[in-house]
Amino acid sequence: MSRTKIVTEQAPPPAGPYSQAVVAGDLAFLAGQGPFDEHGQRVGETFADQVHRTFQNLETVAQAAGSSLHRAVRIGVYLRNLDDFAEFNELAKEYLIEPFPARTTIEAALRGFDIEIDAVVSVTG
Repeated sequence: MSRTKIVTEQAPPPAGPYSQAVVAGDLAFLAGQGPFDEHGQRVGETFADQVHRTFQNLETVAQAAGSSLHRAVRIGVYLRNLDDFAEFNELAKEYLIEPFPARTTIEAALRGFDIEIDAVVSVTG
């Protein structure tokens, strides 16, 4: 199976040896995004601000892959504090549509920010 690297300057650059996304078959695998601007600088004072920027970054990468978060089949959510779980659920409804993607939510030792999300999106129909 061929793999195609996806690159966009409209989202934060990778902070290591990985791609922003890779398309394989009918799916695009989006690397984790957080609350960072396209230069890699952290943005967002509140948890909600950070969630919005993180989803915006994911949408930007999904679009670069020829897709959208509306076609997400799975997301992984990493929260610095699980006390933010309920607020995240409400905010996520602004970016995801029914049927909602499968999801895993994990408390993680994120340093200097409160959320990271990765996704798998369909690139066909």
